[in-house]
Amino acid sequence: MTRPITTSSRAAKVRQRGRYGAPAVLLVPFFLLFTAVMVIPIGYAVYLSLYTEHRSGLGFGGSQTVFTGFGNYARVLGDEAYRTGFVNIGEYCLLYIPVMLGLSLLVALLLDSALARAKRFFQLALFLPHAVPGIIAALVWTYLYTPGISPVIGALDSAGAQLDLLGHPLPAVVNMAVWEWTGYNMVIFYAALQAIPSEVLEASVVDGAGPLRTAFSIKIPLIRASITMVGMFTVIGSLQLFTEPMILHGTAPAVVSSWTPNMYAYSAAFERNDYGIAAASSVLLALAAAVLSFIITRATRVRSERRTEAPA
Repeated sequence: MTRPITTSSRAAKVRQRGRYGAPAVLLVPFFLLFTAVMVIPIGYAVYLSLYTEHRSGLGFGGSQTVFTGFGNYARVLGDEAYRTGFVNIGEYCLLYIPVMLGLSLLVALLLDSALARAKRFFQLALFLPHAVPGIIAALVWTYLYTPGISPVIGALDSAGAQLDLLGHPLPAVVNMAVWEWTGYNMVIFYAALQAIPSEVLEASVVDGAGPLRTAFSIKIPLIRASITMVGMFTVIGSLQLFTEPMILHGTAPAVVSSWTPNMYAYSAAFERNDYGIAAASSVLLALAAAVLSFIITRATRVRSERRTEAPA
């Protein structure tokens, strides 16, 4: 004999459905979009990386898709041009990250100081380079770095400074990235500085700390989490470097089509029509970014735990 369903049990079931139903309805669009723009493209890239195109005869016949397994990965890793791209990325990070982080933090501290005026104006002015469309930035920087038409190079030549700005393109690429991302990261640091309790800053003033001592001993340590986050995202983003060297491609002889791993994949896909190699190089780049992200996150967490457990 079945037990009758009481009113209280029905109400409990309705409450349970409402408890889990509303979050499920709100999460479904996200998971659908995430699957469409992330999971499916990544899966398709992995699928493409396992196949290659073979042409029959002397190239006059049709092509045949052949399963090659990890053959494309072996070809990519064995290509010196792809490995050199990572070397260029390493040199870029060593020069770009300290300069960009230092400038962003310095500007944020200046705007957060009590002596700063017109803070909103300077925030907007410094953020504008990040908001400039890529095609406009490409035209501007191509104009500034092209010998014969650039006023900067023309002024240097007139002053007798025969500088080959594009002889080694790394400083030019770093300059473009600093121009684009300094204002963006400055906004993050400034927001973190604004979140510091005023009582802490007032206590430092009472203790006799000057502006520099307050900045280095109070403000910077309290926003260390934001600095770490920006540094991690910058390192991961540097692995995907593409826009800046692509702007200089054709103007700077040293910026070849495989100057970065992303440019290598682009060249393989759209210049050589080798989608297997392009997909394999992209998957390897994604794996490198994931491993690097895990290492940085793990190291940051361990360091934070040690600092928390340290005796006062």
